[in-house]
Amino acid sequence: MRSKSLSGRIFDTFNVTFLVIVSIVTFFPIYYTVVLSFTDPVQYYQDKLILFPKMWTLDAYKTLLSTKTFPSAIGISTFLATVGTAISLIVTSGLAYAVSRKRLRFRRFIMFMLMFSILFQPGLIPSYLVVRNLGLIDSIWSLILPVMTSGWYVLLMKGFFDSIPDSLEEAARIDGANEIGIWFRIILPLSLPSLVAFGLFYAVGYWNTYFNALMYINDFQKWPLQVVLQNMLVDPASATGNIDFRSDKQMPTETLKMAAVVIATVPIMLVYPFLQKHFAKGAMVGSVKE
Repeated sequence: MRSKSLSGRIFDTFNVTFLVIVSIVTFFPIYYTVVLSFTDPVQYYQDKLILFPKMWTLDAYKTLLSTKTFPSAIGISTFLATVGTAISLIVTSGLAYAVSRKRLRFRRFIMFMLMFSILFQPGLIPSYLVVRNLGLIDSIWSLILPVMTSGWYVLLMKGFFDSIPDSLEEAARIDGANEIGIWFRIILPLSLPSLVAFGLFYAVGYWNTYFNALMYINDFQKWPLQVVLQNMLVDPASATGNIDFRSDKQMPTETLKMAAVVIATVPIMLVYPFLQKHFAKGAMVGSVKE
């Protein structure tokens, strides 16, 4: 094995040093956010920069969770990320399976409409008028139904269904299974990697719901977590008034903000390690055909 030249070792040293610096710069805001959220209020008022708390405390989290609006926002975002994701996966996988079968009537027209929905968006005003005329203003369903599926996701999942042999369906029909039975008992179990991948995409989207909530939800008690968090970060005074902090008037606003950011970020971050195996497979959905 040939040893590297001096210039090669210098280049490797520079690369490693540069990447370490970038990693530290990237990780420090996350570290500081978590640390500040656990910092005791007394130390916060005394020290200008806190790199490690002298006394860890959960006061900021207790204050947030003792209010009415913040736990309600967590519940709403959880409902969106669970129920919304389940509905979106059912609709997306069902439509993708249907258009992947060449025997479907008007298949080309449906494919054209899917492509049209990807290339052209209706805009804000038509979308708002549709939601309003359906009576969904100030309803949680206004954050699910308008984004229930995506033409792009349908086409990607269709590419995965195209790779499933037709012989499996023929064998199921011989055994007496109908279309719903084939889709539910055969297609969906074989599609677990793609379902996990797209489920993660949908879950992140629903959990981070913000703009649609601003347009369709006027009642602050029905705001999802991201809207409440944005109000806390941009206008602490008004957010504090809406959230009605009662447990501790001396609680620093910054520690409350950091605790809210941690609560809004950690749930999605915890999901990735458990779904990583399936996500790696599902990320290549429809990219390779035999």
